[in-house]
Amino acid sequence: MSTTPIADLALVSDRHSAGLISRDGSAEWLCFPRFDGPSVFARLLDDEAGHWSIRPAVPFETTRRYLPQTMVLETTFHTGSGVVVLIDALLTGPDDGGHRLGVGVPHLLARRVSGLGGEVPMEVDYRPRPEYGLIHPILSVVDGGVTAHGGAEWLVLTTPVPLRIDDCSGHGVFTVREGETLHFGMQRSTLQETPARVWDQTELAARLDGTIAAWQSWSSLHQAYDGPWRDLVHHSGRVLQALSFQPSGAIVAAATTSLPEWAGGERNWDYRYTWVRDASLTMSALWVAACPDEASDFFSFLTTAAPSLDKDRALQIMFGVRGEHDLTERTLPHLRGWRGSRPVRVGNGAWNQRQIDVYGELLDAAARLERQIGGIDDDVRRFLVACADTAAERWTEKDQGIWEIRGEPRDFLYSKLMCWVALDRGIALAGLLRAQDRTQSWRRTRAEIRDTLLREGWNERVGAFTQSFGSDELDASALMVPIIGFLPPDDPRVLSTIDAIAERLTDDQGLVYRYRTADGVHGVEGVDGLAGEEGTFLLCSFWLAQALAVSGQVGRARETFERAAAYANDVGLLSEEVDPGSGELLGNFPQAFSHIGLINAAWAIDEAERTTRAGGAACSRVAGSETKSPPLR
Repeated sequence: MSTTPIADLALVSDRHSAGLISRDGSAEWLCFPRFDGPSVFARLLDDEAGHWSIRPAVPFETTRRYLPQTMVLETTFHTGSGVVVLIDALLTGPDDGGHRLGVGVPHLLARRVSGLGGEVPMEVDYRPRPEYGLIHPILSVVDGGVTAHGGAEWLVLTTPVPLRIDDCSGHGVFTVREGETLHFGMQRSTLQETPARVWDQTELAARLDGTIAAWQSWSSLHQAYDGPWRDLVHHSGRVLQALSFQPSGAIVAAATTSLPEWAGGERNWDYRYTWVRDASLTMSALWVAACPDEASDFFSFLTTAAPSLDKDRALQIMFGVRGEHDLTERTLPHLRGWRGSRPVRVGNGAWNQRQIDVYGELLDAAARLERQIGGIDDDVRRFLVACADTAAERWTEKDQGIWEIRGEPRDFLYSKLMCWVALDRGIALAGLLRAQDRTQSWRRTRAEIRDTLLREGWNERVGAFTQSFGSDELDASALMVPIIGFLPPDDPRVLSTIDAIAERLTDDQGLVYRYRTADGVHGVEGVDGLAGEEGTFLLCSFWLAQALAVSGQVGRARETFERAAAYANDVGLLSEEVDPGSGELLGNFPQAFSHIGLINAAWAIDEAERTTRAGGAACSRVAGSETKSPPLR
């Protein structure tokens, strides 16, 4: 059973695949040839599912960082006899500067070992286990490396030190002295591709240096934010870039599957896919911390993957990284899960849920990109008009909500709110969409949704907008009421909702739950149809900071932001959730939504502080004539 703390992991990416490296120099997770591909290393989910470690053979202490402006990991091992540095990267292509980052990648995990002082005995433990640990490949020693045969993949390890092959594993020891540098690499291919091979030391060194330069080139060209928490915002932008799939522009929700929302529980999902739900929030974050081109790529992916309205005109909520629609969920019973959290799942059963919020997220994303999509083709134009029309038709329906409740459908506040957004943004974009003939009808329905939300969504007894109509349950998604511009941020109902969530939907540290599950009772089915508990949500904590900022409560916003941001690990990565008792990171990792929340909250606080200095009023961050959004650069 894997017990590696989630906070001990660091991400490496080539914008096709993701690997996670532990503090002790072990590749605990790696999927090829794409984020949602079968793992080669998955010790994160089971001790027997494969890893590749390079570390001192004597006691050591570790410090880590990402090399400046990159997602290339540097781990420094301090021992009694010397100091060694390990550099880890998934290699980029031969000419990958700037916007080409991730083009033509060799699907190779490169590892550089350098002696900084004294001499240090080292050990290598190489245990590839393709297809989530099902395959124990045949390993063979070749000149300069080790090959692995088994299944559909061909793996070739480049190693400058000899390995002893034993039980489908390779083991080796060597000593690194001051000034010495060695390069290791593992490349993957299939029978249909150019075969993986042994690389020479000079070639590996050059390509690793090129990967560092490629990330630095991208960062220098794209990252211009200069507000509060500048380094955190820039780093979060690079994390989003690392979670993007270069061939399509898709951004995955996280690099992993089945890291649980509660240790030992059943809330274990595969997050290696793209959600429409994330669209508008991601657009804002990419504007602030990356580049409008990345925002356009993501929007293009969504409008390519999404236009398939079935006979009921329902829009699918999530897709594979190349736009796949069928994400059928299955379990992997041979894996014991992180700290015994079972089942381990591949695929995501939420793919065929109905969530009527998605129409609003797509049109809000289009509104944020209005200045860049003037040349959209007729197919995309018709699709966006159909989204607004469908929101107008379906807004009264019950659904599973933003959190993909696996219980009975309900009238979720957030879902209705985003149908209002769909029509509001559709009206603003009517000229671009050539839909002026629909605006009168859209205005009538928008007004009807607004009246219903104010009547049924507001709960006088609770003093807040609640999770669903007729419910007394608080839900952090109600914080979006001022953020998306539904009500002015100084409306008494908005301020009361913010206070209710801050006071009654937080743990002892002030982090925000997305909603209450089963009142802390293990094994009891909660309001979401699942047993057990979950941690506080970092995204929701950043939403609280953002809502406080837009409502002019800048001091409280800063405190809330810093409280949530403090849970980033030593290399600046955030998971989905935090254990309210231990403060340990929980959930899939690193979580795009958490980094998106950080970026958007930082920007909102910066804007609120600028507005305060100028003597004006805080404003919401929504594209449109009456509200304000991050500027395009």
